[in-house]
This record gives sequence, structure tokens and C-alpha cells, in this order.
Amino acid sequence: MDALIEQAREALVASYAPYSEYAVGAALQTSDGAVYTGCNVENANYSNSLHAEELAVGKAVADDQRSFVTLAVSSGARDGVTPCGMCRQTLAEFCDEGFEIRCDTGEGVDTYRLEELLPETITAAHLRGNDDRR
Repeated sequence: MDALIEQAREALVASYAPYSEYAVGAALQTSDGAVYTGCNVENANYSNSLHAEELAVGKAVADDQRSFVTLAVSSGARDGVTPCGMCRQTLAEFCDEGFEIRCDTGEGVDTYRLEELLPETITAAHLRGNDDRR
């Protein structure tokens, strides 16, 4: 078993998902080998819910980490869940297009690059007006 997927599975145990009953865990590995985990935390209005990936990124950034190499995501359903669009954009703030995302299928791992899941992402270059793609 992939060690990072195992850490994501362990993280989902702490999930607070009384409304969807869809537990998610994430494990984010930094370039220096540290791993930060997160789980989803739902709120009755849904829009204030926190996603596992967001919590992992937030914990890492709060610990002054900014260089990430791999993210593993697992759900209780082991259905190969990928990060949602909002989480993909959060990852794009800190990671390049080649950033690896591993998704737990239960029988194995589906691996993606961030650019596959979020092509033509919004970056700081767009805000500065020096984006080459225009």
C-alpha cells in the first residue's frame, strides 16, 4: 500500500461529515518529506464546510511550508475521489502543473498531475498581467 494513501486513510477517520456521510482524508507531502494531513469538516449550510485538502494545505502553510510534491486523497467509499475545483485552485497557488495527486480507488491508486485536473488555471501571473497565454 502506498504510504501516503495510508496516511490519507488514517486522516479520514477524524472526518466530521454528519450531513453527507462522505468522509475524506488527505495527506500532503512537502519537498523536505514532511506530511500534513487533513479531513473534511462539514457545516449544516455546506458552504462553510472545509475540505480535507484545504486543511492539509492550511496546516502546512501555517507551519511555514510552501513547497509540495504529492497529495494523496482517500474517501471512506474508496471511489478514487479527486480534489474539487476549489481545492485544485488552492493547490495551484503553491504547486506547479506537474504536482502529483494520488487518488485511492480501494484496489489501487489513480495518479494525476495538477495540469490534468485543472488546465489553464488562474495564477498570480494573471493578476500581474504577464500571463503568456493571452
